[in-house]
Formats: sequence, C-alpha cells, structure tokens
Amino acid sequence: MLRHLMTVLMLVFLTLPAAVRSQEAEALPIDRSATGGAQTLEDILRRQNGEPVDDRFRREAIGGDAVSAPGLGPLGGASDPELWRALRYNEAEVTTSTRGDLGKVLVQDGGMRWYEFRRGPLVTYGGWLLLGTIAALVVFFLLRGRVRIEGEKTGRTVTRFQAFERFSHWLVAGSFVLLGLTGLVTLMGRMFIAPYLGLEANATLLTISKLIHNNVAWAFMLGLILVFVLWVWHNIPNRLDLVWISQAGGIIGKKHPPAKKFNAGQKLVFWSVIILGASLSVSGLSLLFPFEMPLFAKTFGILNDMGAPGWFGMDPLPASLAPQEEMQLAQLWHAIVAFVMMAIILGHIYIGTLGMEGAFDAMGSGEVDEAWAHQHHSIWLEEVKAEEKSPASDATPAE
Repeated sequence: MLRHLMTVLMLVFLTLPAAVRSQEAEALPIDRSATGGAQTLEDILRRQNGEPVDDRFRREAIGGDAVSAPGLGPLGGASDPELWRALRYNEAEVTTSTRGDLGKVLVQDGGMRWYEFRRGPLVTYGGWLLLGTIAALVVFFLLRGRVRIEGEKTGRTVTRFQAFERFSHWLVAGSFVLLGLTGLVTLMGRMFIAPYLGLEANATLLTISKLIHNNVAWAFMLGLILVFVLWVWHNIPNRLDLVWISQAGGIIGKKHPPAKKFNAGQKLVFWSVIILGASLSVSGLSLLFPFEMPLFAKTFGILNDMGAPGWFGMDPLPASLAPQEEMQLAQLWHAIVAFVMMAIILGHIYIGTLGMEGAFDAMGSGEVDEAWAHQHHSIWLEEVKAEEKSPASDATPAE
C-alpha cells in the first residue's frame, strides 16, 4: 500500500524541468520572430493540450541585449520581465536577510502543484474514503447486527489487559483522535469552516489546531512505542490466522474460530497502526524539522539507484529538492497516510463499541466475561486458566 501511494505522489508531482527538457527535442520549433522571441499563440495551445513546450525562449532571456519586435520592445538593455524570469529560473543574484538557501528561493512553481493537489484530489478522495467507510459500517451493522455473546454470561471474569496496557492503548487512541480532528480542520477549514463561520473564526481554529497537533504528536509517538513493545510478540502471524481469515472471524460458519490473545483481524489493525503510525511520525518530524530531517530527496536517490522509476516508465526522480519541496511532499504524504489510518481506525472503533458485545470491557475495565473470552479467544483463555492453576499444582505440602 505504501509503495502504491508513493508511486501516485511521484506521478503527480515530480514532473520537473529535467523531464520537460528531455522532451524538448521532440517539440517542433516555433517561429517567434513576430513577437521578438516572446510567447506565441502556438506556445499557449501546446501548453493547454499538454504537449511539450521548449521554454528556452524564457529560460535564456534573462539579460543581455534587448530583442525588439517591430514597434515593440523595452527601452533599454533589460526589462522587468527579464528580471522576473531570472528569479523564476533561479539565475538572479539574490541577497536576503535570511540565512541559507531557503531565503533565496523567491519563485517556486511546485507550490502550485502542491496547492492544487491538496485542495483537489487529496480532500476529495480522502473525504470520500472516510464517508465511504462510515457508510459501509452502517450497512454492515444493518445486515449483520451486533455480535452478541453466545449463551449466558458466566459472571466470572478474566483479566484481558493490565492497567499499563490500557494506558498505552488509550494514549495512542486519544492522541490519534485529537491529531485526526485537528488535521482535518487544518486541511479542510478554508473550504468547509470559513464559508459558514467566517475567516476570523477559521483562523482561530487553525491556530489552536496547530498548537494541539504539534504537541499531542509526541504523546502519539510515545504511545506507539509502548504498544509495539507490549504486544509485538502476540501479533506475530501463525497458522490459526489462516483459519480465522477463511471464516471471516466467525461470519462464515456456525461458531467463532479459535484464537490466542489477538486474532487475525486484530493483528491486521495492530500492524496497520504500527506501520502507518511510524510513517506518520517520520513525515511529521520532517515537517517539524525540515532542514534536519529531509526525507524525499534521499529516498528518491535510493529508488533511482534501484532503478525503480524505470519499472513504471518514468524518468529518474529528483535527488535534490529545496526545503519547500521537501515540506510539500512530506505534507501530502502525511495527509494521505493519515486518511488511510483514519479509515482503519473507524472500523476498529466500530468493532470495539457498537459492533461487538463485551468488546469495550477489554479496554474499559480490563476484565471480560469468560463466555466472551471463550467465544473470541478460546486458546488464550485456556492459557490463562492453565497459568492460574500451575502454582497450586506445583506446590508441595510442608512436612
């Protein structure tokens, strides 16, 4: 999944000047004598049709003797457009009070590609993913109903999760809910909040959301580490998972398949949270520290060395990116992964609350009825009971 999403990003955003210049030889020359070397109607039509356009008439016209068309041209050796073209193609001598290369980048075309994708496909497909997930869960509930405990409750409980395990789980869950809500406000506020509450209210919400998002992220990363350390050994796949998947966790068949502490469905959620959460964390750190943690240029360099772009018929990916470009790609990747993870977590929340009777007790009080444990995690229940009996059976009477 991560590789496919990365591929989409590559295809949409990384058509850089190097790729354009590789196609210039295929473009037929255009007579620009009537315009003094400036853009012609044919240039505009080619660009609108997505055809390659040789932009050297702009890129190289950044100074020197003025070129005049009949009755046209600048009054002097250079013109303002030449200055702006020099800025656009990073050929101008720029002196700024900002240290480093960041302050010298005054015109960056990639910002428009980022902006258009962010407000268009990202919001559209991400929003429909969340709404579609909710709709699918509603339909599933109407068709399947709530998974009830088979038979009567025994009244005897068994400890499902210790206090520290529950703390770690809720640390991840609570922080992720806050991160998801504030992230959605940041991404969609201008489109869905400002028109109704006004720009000032939206700006206030964005400021608050930014503070919450940047600080709660540390709690999420800490919880992610704790959950991984606590449960990784219980989530290693085994043969029982194949049986669970073949029976769709009990939907197919008359009774639930046996499982240890975590069944195959829970393992899928666990590894999704760990892998996607790690990706969110790394891309989020890159956004917080763009100069110290640039990700994409190094990643693209590795992919180029592997020949990965050629697998999809693409040109080599750019192994050198400006800080702005790094942040734009990191922000888009961060949002895409977040949408996928939110959809998965919606399903997890459904199962743990409305979808299954007794499931919430596991992370609420930590105690579950033995009937529930036998129905959903029979092997784990047997192991727990065996551990409880072993001290008494091993004890020898004093002489």
